[in-house]
Amino acid sequence: MNTRARNRILATAAVASVSALALAGCSGSTGPAEGGGDEDVTLTVTTFGTFGYEDLYKEYEKAHPNVTIEATNIDTGGNARTDAFTKIAAGSGLSDIVAIEEGWLGAVMDVSDTFVDLRDFGIEDRKADWVDWKYGQATDAEGRVIGYGTDIGPSGICYNGAAFEAAGLPSDRESVAQLLDGDWENYFAVGAEYTEKTGKAWYDHSGFVWNAMVNQLDEGYYTADGEVNVEDNTELKERFELLGAATEGGQSAAQTAWDWNGGKSFVDGTFATFVCPGWMLGVVQGQVEAGGGDAATGWDFADVFPGGAANWGGAFLSIPESSQHQEAAAELADWLTQPEQQVKQSAAAGNFPSTVKAQETLSSEATPNAFFNDAPTGAILAERAKGVVAQFKGADDSVIQENVFGPALSGLDRGETDTQGAWDQAIKLLNELVD
Repeated sequence: MNTRARNRILATAAVASVSALALAGCSGSTGPAEGGGDEDVTLTVTTFGTFGYEDLYKEYEKAHPNVTIEATNIDTGGNARTDAFTKIAAGSGLSDIVAIEEGWLGAVMDVSDTFVDLRDFGIEDRKADWVDWKYGQATDAEGRVIGYGTDIGPSGICYNGAAFEAAGLPSDRESVAQLLDGDWENYFAVGAEYTEKTGKAWYDHSGFVWNAMVNQLDEGYYTADGEVNVEDNTELKERFELLGAATEGGQSAAQTAWDWNGGKSFVDGTFATFVCPGWMLGVVQGQVEAGGGDAATGWDFADVFPGGAANWGGAFLSIPESSQHQEAAAELADWLTQPEQQVKQSAAAGNFPSTVKAQETLSSEATPNAFFNDAPTGAILAERAKGVVAQFKGADDSVIQENVFGPALSGLDRGETDTQGAWDQAIKLLNELVD
C-alpha cells in the first residue's frame, strides 16, 4: 500500500462514523491461501444493507457440507466502508469475502493490491456474463480484476398510490409514468402541486434526491480522468439550486437517511415519492413493514425517472489477499454471482442483476412484485437499465456525498439555512475533507 493511499484510507475512516467498527467481527488471520477441495472450511462474508443472500448461503452449505458460512451484514454502505478501510489500514481483520459498494470502489482501487486478482481463479472465463461496464469497473489500472459483480442500480420512482389519490393525482402506474415523464423541473413542479394540495412533503429528504441527480450526469463529483469536479461545476450548481428551491418550498420531509422514523414515515403519508434504484425496493418493503404497514399501504413502482436513465449503486464481492481460504472463497463468490443466483437474489432483495442472462430472465418473466401492487419490477428495471452507463467514481466520491453534501442538505431540509448557504457549507466541507 503506498503512503498516499494509506493516508487516504486513514482519513476516510476518521471522517466516517466509527460506529461500524463494532459491527463486523471477521476473521483477521493472514497467511497462504488454502485450496477449496473437500476439507472443512469456514468462510466469513461481510455484506451491507439488503443483499438477499440468507437463503443462498443455506443452499450453498447444503450442496457443500464441508463449508460453513459465517455472515456479517453491516447496516449501511457508509458504515461498511469505514469498517473495510479501517481494517485495510490496519493490515488485518477483513473477511474472506468482502462486499464493496460502487461509491467507494474508487478508493479501493488506490489499494487494489489488498485484494486477490480474480483472473487467477478464472473470472476471465465469465467476462461475457456481465454487462461490459460492470466488469470494467472492477478492473484496476494494471488489469487486475478484484470483484465479482453483484447488482447494478437502474432507477425508477416508488410512489404511494393512496397519497396520489388524496391529492387528486392519477395513481395507476402508466398514468404516473406519464405524469412524471420529463426532467427534474417537471418532477418538482408536480411536487409543488402535491404539496400545495395536501400540505405534505413530496420526497423523504434532499440527500437521496441529490444523489440521484448527481449520478445521472456524465461526470459527477469527479471528471472521467479523476479530478475533483464540484466547486466550478455549473451543471452541478444548477441542479443543486433546483433541488434547493423545491426543498425551501416544503417538498422535503426532512427525514434522517436510513431511518425514516423507524419506517413509520413510509406508512403515515409523510411523503409520497421515493427515488428507487432496484436495490432500494427491498429497503422500502423493509421500512414499510417495520413501520407497521404491508402491501395495502399503497406503495407502487413506476417505469419513469426524472431526466432519463440513471444508475445508483451496485456492488462487488472481493477476496482479500489476507484470506487463508482464497480458492474456497472464490468458489463461493463465483457461485453467488452466477445468473441463476442473481435471479434468486433479486427475488429476495428486489435488486437488479448485473449479469446479462439474469436481466433477460427478469425482463421476460416481468416478475410481478406483490408488495408493490403487483408492479412488474423485473420488466420495469430492465427498461430503466437501457442507456445506463456507470459514472466514474473517484476515491472520495462517497465522502463527498455523505460527509460534504450530507450535512449541508440536512441543514437545508431543517430550515437552518437557505440554498446558497447550504452550497457554501458544502464547498467549505469539501475543502476541509477532500485533498
